[in-house]
Amino acid sequence: MDAATLTYDTLGFGEFEDFPETSEPVWILGKEFNALTEKDDILSDVTSRLWFTYRKNFPPIGGTGPTSDTGWGCMLRCGQMILGEALVCRHLGRDWRWVRGQPPRGEYIGILNAFLDKKDSYYSLHQIAQMGVGEGKSIGQWYGPNTVAQVLKKLTVFDSWSRLAVHVAMDNTVVMKEIKQLCMPWLDYGGAACAEPPGWMPTHNGCLEGACALAEEETALWKPLVLLIPLRLGLSDINKAYIETLKQCFQLPQSLGVIGGKPNSAHYFIGYVGEELIYLDPHTTQSAVEPCEDSQVPDDTYHCQHPPCRMHICEIDPSVAVGFFCRTEDDFDDWCMRIRKIDVPQSGV
Repeated sequence: MDAATLTYDTLGFGEFEDFPETSEPVWILGKEFNALTEKDDILSDVTSRLWFTYRKNFPPIGGTGPTSDTGWGCMLRCGQMILGEALVCRHLGRDWRWVRGQPPRGEYIGILNAFLDKKDSYYSLHQIAQMGVGEGKSIGQWYGPNTVAQVLKKLTVFDSWSRLAVHVAMDNTVVMKEIKQLCMPWLDYGGAACAEPPGWMPTHNGCLEGACALAEEETALWKPLVLLIPLRLGLSDINKAYIETLKQCFQLPQSLGVIGGKPNSAHYFIGYVGEELIYLDPHTTQSAVEPCEDSQVPDDTYHCQHPPCRMHICEIDPSVAVGFFCRTEDDFDDWCMRIRKIDVPQSGV
């Protein structure tokens, strides 16, 4: 199977299209760029995202299972990428940039260690695959966006360093009261919430903005939120009524991107330009990485150092999961305000 996949060694041979010369704005995870004057900044931003791909020659999953995820692990890797982005925002900040050869920060090494392909890493392929058994997925079976979202939610419970609150919003609805209770479980919110008719995008529920707003030095009282929203945007193809709304999600400053892709071929979408989605592709088989004796991690293969892949938005499979990160309660209140302003189609799927 490895022979049929793109290997890391082939990445320098020009298969990848250069970024387009266009006056249209480029959006990457809530940041706007000009392709004509900021191409280097765009590529630096994309390269700084954590890139998780197929790996081979790692310890057998479960002790006797697969030693490579080539051919079946692409959605698991996309789940790692969207959560990896959340951890970067949590520990390093959205504006952090990776520079090849530059001495890394300790927090960055801590994040990478959480994803190494071994059983005792918080978010390793081993942990995701084995936790997926509880979701009805045998090891080696392909995941959908909702399954990987549910698995990540379970795994973050064990990560006491990052202390994330992960909420998977089902039925297209975000209940604000539930999220505030999740992120501040020691507070008692009274009163009933008023549900709104769900559209394709999450609706807000409850009127809690500003409640117990936290100063920057008090953010320890709010568990940083990773909000994952599985959506179905059509039957066999994406309904064109949702395209502009989906694009607007990448403009929100809380954006973690979208996991989805084509049938049985997952991608991590991080932005768009014109009618093209920009994505990181996990379909590259690389060798598993071992930490050095000083606990440093050789990290070149965790950053995509070629122009990002693009695909027309109409080619995306309608089953996706949209992600957002809210470091503070004010971030979440701001997200709620921005979601209200997005032009959401009212027709059903």
